[in-house]
Amino acid sequence: MNTSIAANEGAHAGGEGPLSFWESAMRWTLSVDHKKLGIMYICAGMVFFLIGGLEAALMRLQLARANAGIIDPETFNQLFTMHGTTMVFLVGMPVLLGFGNFLIPLMVGARDMAFPRLNAFGFWLFIFGGLLLYFSYIGSEGLYGAPGAPDVGWFAYAPLTSRTFSRGNSTDYWILGIMVSGFGSMTTAINFIATVLCMRCPGMKLMRMPMIAWMMLVVAALVLVAVPVLTAAQIMLLLDRSLGAHFFDPQTQGSAVLWQHLFWFFGHPEVYILVLPAFGFVSEILPVFSRKAIFGYSLMVAATVGIGFIALGVWAHHMFVVGMGPVLDSFFAASTFLISVPTGIKIFNWLGTMWGGRLRFATPMLFVTGFVAMFIIGGLTGIMLATVPMDWQLSDSYFVVGHFHYVLFGGTVFGIFAAIFYWFPKATGRMLNEHLGKWCFWLLFIGFTLTFMPMHVSGVLGMPRRVYTYEADRGFELWNMISTIGVPVQMAGILIFLWNVVRSLRKGEIAGNDPWDAWTLEWATTSPPPEWNFDRVPTVTSARPLWDLKNPEDPDAHYE
Repeated sequence: MNTSIAANEGAHAGGEGPLSFWESAMRWTLSVDHKKLGIMYICAGMVFFLIGGLEAALMRLQLARANAGIIDPETFNQLFTMHGTTMVFLVGMPVLLGFGNFLIPLMVGARDMAFPRLNAFGFWLFIFGGLLLYFSYIGSEGLYGAPGAPDVGWFAYAPLTSRTFSRGNSTDYWILGIMVSGFGSMTTAINFIATVLCMRCPGMKLMRMPMIAWMMLVVAALVLVAVPVLTAAQIMLLLDRSLGAHFFDPQTQGSAVLWQHLFWFFGHPEVYILVLPAFGFVSEILPVFSRKAIFGYSLMVAATVGIGFIALGVWAHHMFVVGMGPVLDSFFAASTFLISVPTGIKIFNWLGTMWGGRLRFATPMLFVTGFVAMFIIGGLTGIMLATVPMDWQLSDSYFVVGHFHYVLFGGTVFGIFAAIFYWFPKATGRMLNEHLGKWCFWLLFIGFTLTFMPMHVSGVLGMPRRVYTYEADRGFELWNMISTIGVPVQMAGILIFLWNVVRSLRKGEIAGNDPWDAWTLEWATTSPPPEWNFDRVPTVTSARPLWDLKNPEDPDAHYE
């Protein structure tokens, strides 16, 4: 193990005096430092998370009882469109890409991302795209009347997106906002690939990389394959709406099903774009708090690549009810069953890592175990929906809503909270409060279960998605009331988290360089890291370089 890693523990960010607010703001705004950009990605994504959460709370308030009149149907349509779009495009992707921005150069021993200015360009494209989408609330009236936000669902199925059904310019804002943020995601993906493949420190072979680097590499490849397809579909839709093209208009020999194929070719890889980074967080955090090397590193890498490959061939399991025919239904059902194999490998490897370990349930570990439990439930209900006859029964019901929230909220969002609690000390130099962190976890866990578990029952009973009300004699009221009760419980958890962040930034415990006794390179430098990351570029000899440094005589120090 090269002693340059130890030398980095003395790195510092310089002796500058305190800056004024405006000086600090300008430095952050003009920065091309990957760490600052990563933090800005995460903070902006969390602001959109709060906005999307409030939109969801309003919908749940409307659905708490039958025939409620709290929200009119037009507003409800706008809320579920903006909620879904916000959570997928303005929360999940930027927060996860933000963690990639912050962590990848530190983990692979690089000074910065391969293309720092392109990195900043991608971030500001995301910000502009998000603001453009929300500007629709005040700027969508246009020549056609009908002011307000987009109301076509986050999937924007044709013909709902035609001028006949979607008057005004709100859908155009949806198209352009997502398209602009999509270009930002693609530039970031290019940066990830170049950094991981070309800027690793000496000794860091591909099979010595941290799992997060592998996950982000596969995610970047998926972004570059899937997002351009969505962008092309959005351009076609814009031409339909503005220049009289008829790609998706069935009345003029267009095809509404074509939009579904193009959208879901992006939409299902998007699930793995959102969940694979969370897999990476789990694969880094869980071994540290189990005090064991990750079980089956090579299998984990193979499973990651396998998921990325198979994810491109399962999109039409969202379309079993459109009448594709038995051959295509059978193919996409089989491919969906197949992708459960590498996913199952990961789950068994995580359990194998925990088995026999010296487990320590600090807050990051609590969120990791919560992630594993929630994702298993989401995966099992996904297998149910991959069975074509069952999907015919449950498609477009609240069962599907419960399923994908277990995957994307119970999975991705729990993974994000685990990562925040784990890497907050590295980014800020201070620890988050553990007592408040545990309160945050249990309130989110209980509130999440109350909100989304009953949706499986109401879905089996026949409650359709995307309805703003229902009759009192359908048997849905109890389950909807329980789901709504879970929302304030989750909100309490989020408020405690926000207070924890504010409190810890002001007077949190000083973290030190390596508060978790971790193993990867980011913990070898100061907390927070200096602008240049490392005084000297480190050299590594295994996948656990800090373990090698701390335990030179340990026979288990190397695993390859």
